[in-house]
Amino acid sequence: MFDLERWQEIFETLRKNKLRTFLTGLSVASGIFILVILLGFSKGIENGVKSQFEQDATNRISVWTGVTTKGYKGLNPGRYVQLKNSTFESVENKYDDYFEYRSKDYMIWGGTVTYKNESGNYRIRGTLPDNQFIENADIGYGRFVSQLDLDDKKKVAVIGNKMKKDLFKEEDPIDKNIQIFGVNFKVVGVFYDPGGDREESQVYIPVTTAQQVFNAGDNIRNMSFTVKMANNFNEAVAQSNAIAQGIESQVKELHTVAPDDQSAVRVNNTLEEAQKIYSLIATIQAVFWFVGIGTIIAGIVGVGNIMLIIVKERTKEIGIRKALGALPMSIVGMILQEAVFVTIFAGLFGLIFGLGLLELLGPQIDNDFIKYPQVNFNIAITTVFILVFAGAIAGFIPAYRAAKIKPIVALRDE
Repeated sequence: MFDLERWQEIFETLRKNKLRTFLTGLSVASGIFILVILLGFSKGIENGVKSQFEQDATNRISVWTGVTTKGYKGLNPGRYVQLKNSTFESVENKYDDYFEYRSKDYMIWGGTVTYKNESGNYRIRGTLPDNQFIENADIGYGRFVSQLDLDDKKKVAVIGNKMKKDLFKEEDPIDKNIQIFGVNFKVVGVFYDPGGDREESQVYIPVTTAQQVFNAGDNIRNMSFTVKMANNFNEAVAQSNAIAQGIESQVKELHTVAPDDQSAVRVNNTLEEAQKIYSLIATIQAVFWFVGIGTIIAGIVGVGNIMLIIVKERTKEIGIRKALGALPMSIVGMILQEAVFVTIFAGLFGLIFGLGLLELLGPQIDNDFIKYPQVNFNIAITTVFILVFAGAIAGFIPAYRAAKIKPIVALRDE
């Protein structure tokens, strides 16, 4: 039952010690505030990293080549390693059971694309249908490259939204013809990419068409695969690493490259990178929690100290209460209520202020490293309850000392 007189008494006691109460409450409130802000920015860092990985599949293995730096089996260094259709097929056949999606690309970095009076330089990528999922390309309207396009070497194109805005303005590009190096291609789709304008400034065409139109023969520039995810993340990383190392060894063997030549064949495993980044995020979160909880503990110690001072100053009052028949538990309860009052009031103030600041400024923070800092409300509320419990524990020691005071001793106290 709510005891208004008791709470008025608590408020009056704290008012008499207003400076100490204010400083203690400020310490507690600042502890919760700092913890909320740190947790918010920790989530913001996590959001930023995840948005970077969303640009492509997280479980992706990419293979590209360069120039050999070491002689091997009678071949001199300085030889460019050219990937072929047969390289892709060999890798695909060996690891087919482990792959979810696979693609090979023939790429031209700066190709002239024209529509009517508009033109520009864009990346041209001959690719396979699975690349839509590997690149997380979202088809806004139309469709992506199909298997039929590959089989018939059709001159069809899927353009990025940035290219669509550059060349077509507000016009619907579907079924319109664009010229790539003067060759007509029919636009069959428009895609959006989490990577933004950079990724949307390119056009996809069937890889078979690209090889024919650009006289590439059976050459390809790179290969990409996504690995089927195991139930356990660590197992998935270990499996992905083993496959990546196997692919590297296989490609080097197919193209007569020294096993220790790091420049000729390069394999990137995004799942391994993701594990490193997420481990770093977990470390950052742990540090933020440590700092925030340390600040809160300082506030809790302050609550215990002010309760000791209050007990000292109210020794005579406590003695009179005990002389009039007050039980030890009622004395303990009186002191604990005061400790809990300070803790919960200051804790909620710090919580509301921290959440309000994140709500106000969070949506405005959006860059590659931090996006939309926010904090889980349930975690924040749970933290406040833990804080109140800790405040009660901090107040218990002075409360216990107050309950042990003998009335005769208390009444003699000066």
